Amino acid sequence: MLSLGSAAALAAGGLLGFAAVVMAAVAAHALPDTMPPHAAAGVRAAIQMQAWHALALVFCALWIERAQGFARRLAGLAGTAFGLGALLFCGAVYAHDLAGVALGPVAPTGGMILMIGWLAIAASAVAARRRP
Repeated sequence: MLSLGSAAALAAGGLLGFAAVVMAAVAAHALPDTMPPHAAAGVRAAIQMQAWHALALVFCALWIERAQGFARRLAGLAGTAFGLGALLFCGAVYAHDLAGVALGPVAPTGGMILMIGWLAIAASAVAARRRP
């Protein structure tokens, strides 16, 4: 099972958060006034999704350090899903709304991976509670 360790999750969360702030600055100062409102809304939504999942990755880093056994593996899986899902989902939205490049099912695939990440972190909490 491919999963992030705590240092990798923390680094990925930091980089994803940094990129969210950069994208927020671009959206606030560099987007053309002629951009269609639906595209601007899509970019803002992707920035928000990216920022939330950067925080989720930081949380995963903290939880990976504390959890044990299967709960720890699930937390690492959640971190991997948050990082990969955010890259796919947000990247596809940015490509579409900023450059007009459609990437097919990449955004919904990324969204599904993000959902799997949230289920994995929930399962991690349940697994940790069941540990004697």
